[in-house]
Amino acid sequence: MANQIFFIAGPCVVESRELLQEVASELAAIAEANSIRIIFKSSYRKANRTSIDSFTGVGDEKALGWIKEIGEQYALETLTDVHSPEEAVMASLYVDVLQIPAFLSRQTDLLLACGKTNCTVNIKKGQFLSPDAIGLAAEKVASTGNQKIMLTERGTFFGYNDLVVDFRSLRLMQQYGYPVIYDATHSLQKPSITRQSGGTPELIPYLARAAVATGIQGVFFETHPDPKNAKSDSQTQLPLKDAAKFISDLLQIDHLVKKM
Repeated sequence: MANQIFFIAGPCVVESRELLQEVASELAAIAEANSIRIIFKSSYRKANRTSIDSFTGVGDEKALGWIKEIGEQYALETLTDVHSPEEAVMASLYVDVLQIPAFLSRQTDLLLACGKTNCTVNIKKGQFLSPDAIGLAAEKVASTGNQKIMLTERGTFFGYNDLVVDFRSLRLMQQYGYPVIYDATHSLQKPSITRQSGGTPELIPYLARAAVATGIQGVFFETHPDPKNAKSDSQTQLPLKDAAKFISDLLQIDHLVKKM
């Protein structure tokens, strides 16, 4: 189906070359089996961590090089986060999609720098932003002449240490004419609940199904062979062994919704 959903998926952060290979191999096989688009995601460095003790990365150029290698080896588009205008320029040499972290979604210089690279730009809607306000962030990127923009819903602050998904936003963000994506794993975080973020990963399939039922264009999820021992977002990554069924279930719902 020409307008079926696509997926952004991969481990939260680059931990090792072997991890990227294991996850990409599985995702590439799923993409081929279902004739779907999967963008491989991994952060080359984590700048936003709860604690000073948290793992941040293996080295920028090493991690980016591994991500680029994955894209070439498995014929997958690739995505990574960037945190400054300088990083946007550097990362654009290695990946297809630059992602604006939610906490940085109002940073004008960063949005403009990403737009100027001519990479696709995925803007995570800040946990503090309304669906209308994210349109202003998209305008900043579009002002560079780059219309390759995606908007991602990842939940809204619900008091301290919790997020809630307002499913109205998935429809309201459609007004800007860019693909709207639901972040199925970060939406279930409990941010900074102790020295690391917690979460309710058992709810991932249920909220993702509800999101797809609204007619969105894409689903984002982080996945890891052993989430409990992941070096970042250990409480919300989907087990890699569950990725095929997770995607299959969502494709069925998407097919039904888009036939209506």
